Amino acid sequence: MTADPSLLSLLSFGDGGYGGQLLDAFVLTVEISACSYALALLFGLAGARLKLARGRVPRLLGGLYTATIRALPELLLLLIAFFAGTALLASTLQALGFAGDAVELDPFVVAVTALGFIQGAYMTEALRAGFQAVPLGQLEAARAVGMGRWLVLRRIGLPLALRHALPAMGNIWLNATKDSALVSVLGAFADILKASSLAAAATKHYLFFYTVAAGAFLLLSLVSLLLLDVLERRASRGLRKPA
Repeated sequence: MTADPSLLSLLSFGDGGYGGQLLDAFVLTVEISACSYALALLFGLAGARLKLARGRVPRLLGGLYTATIRALPELLLLLIAFFAGTALLASTLQALGFAGDAVELDPFVVAVTALGFIQGAYMTEALRAGFQAVPLGQLEAARAVGMGRWLVLRRIGLPLALRHALPAMGNIWLNATKDSALVSVLGAFADILKASSLAAAATKHYLFFYTVAAGAFLLLSLVSLLLLDVLERRASRGLRKPA
């Protein structure tokens, strides 16, 4: 069975084709995924630090963060952050005198921050488990030779924790690529799902363009899996493989 030439022409980059729009949308999807994942890593490090703290209050705050985020639908959290959170931040800036009457926040920054905050709850658990898997003997040996607290964390604790947490972090990245499609409901972004929906509505070829969107996400996932496999192999160098 061969593809319909008239359908393939819809992916052209000239007049009447949607190739350029879909390519730009795919790039935007990758940008949203990468930026939100980077923020999730920062939120995850902060959350893991809270959950591993000795004090009761920090552990309570860390637990409240992860429990709340994982209990609520991600789309609901994104809508709350994008609309209610933006309005609250704008009114706060106005009240403090840091902004005038008209406050405009970049929708990309707001959406990426919201997604990063959501994914950060899952990253918190992955990093917490990674830090707990680090042998205490290696940390104590590093302190015994005179390493300071932050040097031990940078050279011993964090690299070993990332080695243990890497598989879970890879799953979070794959979820981040799929969660990027949530921004299509906000109406402020032409991501791959939104661009495919608009093209499908204009041409009435819904199955074709949604299949193109699915192929784009599948391509992104396959490339990500290859890169994650390389990273896991590199992180596992020097480890004895089980018999």
